[in-house]
Amino acid sequence: MKPTLQFKLSQHLTLTPQLQHSIRLLQLSTVELNQEIERIVQENPLLELDDNAGNDAIDYRNTSLDSLAEPLADLIEISDDGAKLLPIEDDPYEKKAADEPDWFSDDGPFRHTRDDDDERDFPQQAAEPPSLREHLNSQLSLSQVPERDRKIVGLLIDSLNDDGYLVQDLEELVDLLPPELAIDIDDLHIALEYLQHLDPPGVGARNLRECLVMQLHALPECTPYRDQALQLVNNHLDSLASRDFCTIKKLLHCDDECLRSIQHTITRLNPRPGTAFSSAVARYIIPDVIVTRVSGAWVASLNPEAMPRLKINRLYADILKRCHDDSARRLSSQLHEAKWLIKNVHQRFSTILKVSSAVVERQRQFFEHGAVAMRPMVLREIADTLDLHESTISRVTTQKFMRTPRGIFELKYFFGSHVATDTGGACSATAIRALIRQMISAENSKKPLSDSQISEILGQQGIMVARRTVAKYRESIQIPPVNLRKSF
Repeated sequence: MKPTLQFKLSQHLTLTPQLQHSIRLLQLSTVELNQEIERIVQENPLLELDDNAGNDAIDYRNTSLDSLAEPLADLIEISDDGAKLLPIEDDPYEKKAADEPDWFSDDGPFRHTRDDDDERDFPQQAAEPPSLREHLNSQLSLSQVPERDRKIVGLLIDSLNDDGYLVQDLEELVDLLPPELAIDIDDLHIALEYLQHLDPPGVGARNLRECLVMQLHALPECTPYRDQALQLVNNHLDSLASRDFCTIKKLLHCDDECLRSIQHTITRLNPRPGTAFSSAVARYIIPDVIVTRVSGAWVASLNPEAMPRLKINRLYADILKRCHDDSARRLSSQLHEAKWLIKNVHQRFSTILKVSSAVVERQRQFFEHGAVAMRPMVLREIADTLDLHESTISRVTTQKFMRTPRGIFELKYFFGSHVATDTGGACSATAIRALIRQMISAENSKKPLSDSQISEILGQQGIMVARRTVAKYRESIQIPPVNLRKSF
């Protein structure tokens, strides 16, 4: 075949680095966004982050979407060569347009105030609580244990997991030790005895049964039903876990009142004695959107606490205005990047507010009556309403949270599948979970409802749900099966 040249004219959209960065910012959570902004601020001297914004910051609840951010589509120019971003004030020495925000002042896109006369209060940081290892070693240092045994006990302390259990077999631990230490299995058993007498009770146990037995032995001998609880834990723990109360009463020769007291004694014990010394830090959620009731209508607004306060650094901006040589090129490029970041952050929160407002509009009954009134909704429904792509809605609703009078929910919570009703309508899966939770909370604990019975009750209400579906929904809201909910 003879090679030939052909000309073809077409249009296509090319994702520039700025557009890619805008999409990446959209899918970040609030915590990840703040981390990303802090990183960029450290690398770009033209960008400044002010965490001491006053009460005069922009009230985003009363600000229209158009004033929050310039639509990103207006920044794209499509030509025969593809799509490219329009320049954003390439010449920093030109006079800014009338509608251009004042990037160099404190009243820029993220306006804030600062009172230099106010004294800064530095918070007092609490001392970190001791870890389980430190707590045990401090007790060991005050004991009269011989030095050699103390080192072996310290070896076992280092082998404990976060719950305070010794999960490694002692024989395996002996094989791992160097032969020159001359430590045998008897030495480890003696060291384990020392360890298990330390506080908290139950530490150093090798299984749940041993942990509970150690805590029961630590109770005073005059504790009511202590001996019966020891007998139950030592010999019939599996029957207690499966709530086979009839068998337990026959084995222990006790009545309902006695078994109830024994069970109460056991449930007061701590199956994870090491968790009290856990250093896990609680992570608090910063909601992106706040839903309030205004004049009888539910309104979504951005949370000002989640909005980063960004502006152009005045010092470097003044240097850039005075310099007109090659040394100012890098600052000019960083100024361009700083402006793009501010616009992208604006666009991110603008899109979040659009989607949240559409969600609130369609889920009004949820805010009025709770989860039982949740209507079925999919991502495509919001995407078609806002003329956005379904993937954009997915990014917006992932790890973005909404604070409502009924609690804080991820935006994904308001989307879900539907189940058909006998009238030809549809019921949200979230509403069905809420109905299952209500029925189980009101059930007779001596005769709890089975999955089949719950399916029949829902069918009487016009919701056609199979038993397997009820079991799936029950497990998703972490409700145990009927045999584990039974009491006596």
